[in-house]
Amino acid sequence: MNYTLMTADRATHLKVVIVSLMASIAIVVGVMAARPGLPDMSTQLEARAPVLKAGKPATWTSSEKVTIR
Repeated sequence: MNYTLMTADRATHLKVVIVSLMASIAIVVGVMAARPGLPDMSTQLEARAPVLKAGKPATWTSSEKVTIR
């Protein structure tokens, strides 16, 4: 039996790779299954709403300064 990866043979390395691959697949499947769905139809309707384009840029100025002398 191999207790360290330094002295492990090819079969032991292969077993480690297969176990880690299976664990990562199980985690991905679990995360995908636990993903919440859309709460209601309004979210879907907002996603398909028409795109509004921005108008011309505007500059807002004010000359209501109070001068203290």
